[in-house]
Amino acid sequence: MRALARTAGGHCPTLLIALIAAGLWSAPTRAAQEPLWEVGLGIGVLGYDDYRGANSSHVFPVPVPYVLYNGPIWRADLEGVRGRLFNRPWVELNLSFDESLPVSNDRTRSGMPELKPTIELGASLDFHVWRSEDSRIKLDFKVPLREAFTFQSPPLAIGWTLTPGFKLTSADPLGRAGWKAGFYLGPLFADRHYNDYFYSVAPQNATASRPAYEAAGGYAGTQFIADLSKRYPKVWVAGFVRYDTLAGAVFEDSPLVQREHYWSAGIVIAWMIGRSSHMVEVSR
Repeated sequence: MRALARTAGGHCPTLLIALIAAGLWSAPTRAAQEPLWEVGLGIGVLGYDDYRGANSSHVFPVPVPYVLYNGPIWRADLEGVRGRLFNRPWVELNLSFDESLPVSNDRTRSGMPELKPTIELGASLDFHVWRSEDSRIKLDFKVPLREAFTFQSPPLAIGWTLTPGFKLTSADPLGRAGWKAGFYLGPLFADRHYNDYFYSVAPQNATASRPAYEAAGGYAGTQFIADLSKRYPKVWVAGFVRYDTLAGAVFEDSPLVQREHYWSAGIVIAWMIGRSSHMVEVSR
């Protein structure tokens, strides 16, 4: 579900370094038997501000393919598609992907080039900071670094993003069997080229109410994501809400930033179509 929810330079918090150095990854992960693959199809409703800082928004239905794959290197699940490059009890290095939807120009961007959909490719260094004794509650610190490209022919490289953050995951929250809750909190950073794509105003696009502007690289706000899901024998349901604050972002004074916050939310229901008879052990 986070694949629907998501958008340089910073320092790893001193507390995190101390936790890792002290070895506070205190419990072994539990394993579960899951099918090697599983596929389904569903529909969702997604609502979001057109871009971070926009004062226009849309709500529309979206088809949602459901793909679960538990290979030795590649995996696909509710967190998205990733490739495990190495795995240790306290740290993993995974391939990391993200994307954004196209944006039709609103009044603020009228007359400017429309924003193409983007895809981001890179890697994420994920530290397992803490596990409960039964591994039902997990705290990770994720450090995804990705390069972004426009989804067009030919694609255009538009810069890099760094989105470190803490992810708290709870299985069976509040004693509700089968449910899974997740909470993600962290800052966003982007280089000058990435921020330029979304927030700069070229001189030829300047107007009386939209002066020319050149975005800088650096801090791009802070995001908070909460998601909740449950898997039934033949049906999967999930929902999420995301809130970003842009207060203090390096592009905060761009004429394209009309709000200092960003919202998105969605709900999905998917039905299982088929699954592998081969079961594999998956660490949780």
